[in-house]
Amino acid sequence: MGRVNILAGFSLVAVAFGAAGAEAGFRTPESLIRNVYAHYGRGSAAFSNGLPRDEETARQFFDSPLRAAWTALHDAPYDFLVQSPTWRIGPISIAILRRQFDRTDVTVTFDNEGRAVTLNFIVVNGPDGWVISDVESPHDSLRLFLTQFRR
Repeated sequence: MGRVNILAGFSLVAVAFGAAGAEAGFRTPESLIRNVYAHYGRGSAAFSNGLPRDEETARQFFDSPLRAAWTALHDAPYDFLVQSPTWRIGPISIAILRRQFDRTDVTVTFDNEGRAVTLNFIVVNGPDGWVISDVESPHDSLRLFLTQFRR
């Protein structure tokens, strides 16, 4: 009986650690990008309003320095991840530019309402998986944009 309780205890601990690890990050840079843009589709209401600004989403998608800035955004004139206040995006093209240890630069291109958009995502691999460290447009970066429109 004691052995069964010990095995059950180990199983419970393993499940708890597995659930904690699932809260943040993604397994590959490509899956991270696909999951970002899944929130900009024309599907269910939960996945058509852009990337949410809540704590849970911030923890899942962004590194720790960027999380607070993502949730504190207020009155931004447009959504940085689609470079527009509205969107109807076409197919997403993902290309790995550079891999350096735990950092990868990913170029993302798509069409948003007839306008070509190119963004460079800087993603890092932490203990919980791949998360966004910054996003660069030809004119700005997500970090600077979020700093400008903080509450």
